[in-house]
Amino acid sequence: MIHRRAALALPFATTLARPALAQAPWPTRPIRIVVAFGTGGGTDITTRLIAPRLAEILGQPVVIENRVGAGGTVGADYVAKQPPNGETFLLATVSNMALALGLYSRLPYDPLRDLASVAPTVFIPLAISASAKLGVTNAQDFIALLRANPGRFSYGSAGAGTSGHICSSSFLARIGATAEHVTYRNPGQTFLALQQGEIAFTTDIPSLLAPFHREGTARMMFVATDDRSPAAPDVPTAREIGLDGFKAYSWYGIYAPGGTPRPIVDRMAAAIDQALSDTQIAQRFEEMGTPAMRGWTPDRFAAFLRTEIDLWVPLVRASGARAD
Repeated sequence: MIHRRAALALPFATTLARPALAQAPWPTRPIRIVVAFGTGGGTDITTRLIAPRLAEILGQPVVIENRVGAGGTVGADYVAKQPPNGETFLLATVSNMALALGLYSRLPYDPLRDLASVAPTVFIPLAISASAKLGVTNAQDFIALLRANPGRFSYGSAGAGTSGHICSSSFLARIGATAEHVTYRNPGQTFLALQQGEIAFTTDIPSLLAPFHREGTARMMFVATDDRSPAAPDVPTAREIGLDGFKAYSWYGIYAPGGTPRPIVDRMAAAIDQALSDTQIAQRFEEMGTPAMRGWTPDRFAAFLRTEIDLWVPLVRASGARAD
């Protein structure tokens, strides 16, 4: 799905003809990346993996700040209102950049206007994991249990409008079952609820669900991708369990406040691509089953966001899910 291209080549000479503001050295101060989701989840983990390398490349400290709330929209709105001076960036996902447009009747920011696309970081295949306390060990029995007990069970996510929420909702619609949605402040709380049997299932990254799968406290039912995950090779795909065509995924990416000078956006994009190309970082992401999205320009990333909005907003609205 993600086609890797050559890394960006951004000769310094191209900046010389820019206006005076763009010619000023950047960065001259520490850089803050606001992660719009809680600690312990994929957004936080992957961003903290690349932050030290970004700091080396850019020559300034890169500080991670978690601003949680409303499916990532609190953090996105905060960054959208920051000065466009290259000091604050946002780590966003498909949730607060595309899904939110279908979930909220009045989103306080426009993802296309108020935030500038910089570069994606990783592609996120998702999997559905069921609590061991359900007593089911395979997807067929899990689906049969949900169908036979409409509304009896619940599923958890790290917030209304997150990809975990929408993908779980889409799964229920696909199999013709219903369950209550329960939100938690961060993925760690969701995982604890899953293991304790407070919720029947959740949708998240296979590598984050794999420890519970191995321990036997929760069991991954399937991965919603074409191929099995390297993090859980024993877990079947959606197609293998009879849900052909069902896919659930997310992606993470860096955005700047709208109006950020293009030379800053370009340099940050190049730095991100360079960090993602680091052998150790790339290997770690592959081990996690979250491949790096390398070789993207800001323009390509902006075009990708528009296609994601066109794809997901109608699906969200058709599902009837709301987050107001």
